[in-house]
Amino acid sequence: MENEVSLHKHVRIWLFLGLILIFGQIMIGGVTRLTGSGLSITKWDIITGSIPPLNESSWKAEFDLYQQTPQYRLINNGMSLSEFKVIYFWEYLHRLWARWMGLIFLFPFLWFWRKNYFHSALLKRLGILVGLAAVTASFGWIMVASGLIERPWVNAYKLSIHLLLGFSVFVYLVYILVTELWPKGIGLVKRHQKQHLNIFLIGMLIQLILGGMMSGMKAGFAFPTWPDMHGSFIPSILADGSHWTVNNLVNYDDNGFMLALVQFLHRTVAYILIIIGLTYYLRYRHAVSKPVYNFIHTLLIILLVTQISLGIFTLLGFRNGMPVALGSAHQMCALLVLSVGCVQWTWFKNYRPL
Repeated sequence: MENEVSLHKHVRIWLFLGLILIFGQIMIGGVTRLTGSGLSITKWDIITGSIPPLNESSWKAEFDLYQQTPQYRLINNGMSLSEFKVIYFWEYLHRLWARWMGLIFLFPFLWFWRKNYFHSALLKRLGILVGLAAVTASFGWIMVASGLIERPWVNAYKLSIHLLLGFSVFVYLVYILVTELWPKGIGLVKRHQKQHLNIFLIGMLIQLILGGMMSGMKAGFAFPTWPDMHGSFIPSILADGSHWTVNNLVNYDDNGFMLALVQFLHRTVAYILIIIGLTYYLRYRHAVSKPVYNFIHTLLIILLVTQISLGIFTLLGFRNGMPVALGSAHQMCALLVLSVGCVQWTWFKNYRPL
């Protein structure tokens, strides 16, 4: 069955550029989080916030605002102005990149809309994409605000939601592109294959939430060992029923219970995912006799194995401090795994199961 590509060439380039920009934003956001830079800018100004401090007095004013935050008082007390400029850079770049994305999306969108390059279904999907992006940006500020009053870090649960929303923007744009480039898919799908892929993607979503919590709680510092967790498969704190309280779930900073639980679950889900992923690859590697399917199907398992390997190296890297580079690579590989899975899901969703 032949595909009918209806997407205008310039629109296609524009959407691919959007993927690159969103990928960059998520990567910068990860570095911002891992370097502890997310609370360095204490205000959100849409217009004036796009201009960084340009002189020493402006820098001092920004630094004074940061010195009023719990993070400075409890963690970074004594930080120099030059050290502050480093963490300020990452948060500023994260916000500036978001502004660039808004402008790069808006003006071409208006031009393409005027030229009637969008069919009604694509226009609707782009509207959903804008809505997701707006919710992600708004929740980003809610997340930052959670660390400016009483806590020295952003709330890990809110961070996980923000991360999941950011991933959803990227993956939904992947869905839009695949839907437009392969409007008829690439072949028939067996019912079990679709169900198998659904289970894998649900597992990935759960793992992403746990990964966000791992990052937000800095749980990697608690058990930087593998394959055991300081000599045990299940930490003893999890076997003690007295720790299973709502207070420990909410106030996770007060004890090590949630750090152990989240890391244990993150490891366990990773083992389950590799089993599901390998089974999926082996069982359906010849399901569709097209080169593009073979490439994507193989790429999925390669990325999954790479992702889990990066997770192990990242965990071991906590022995020497925050592993910023490994942690960022681990996050971005997770995004690629989810996106490649989405490509197959989008190919198959319109086909009658066999």
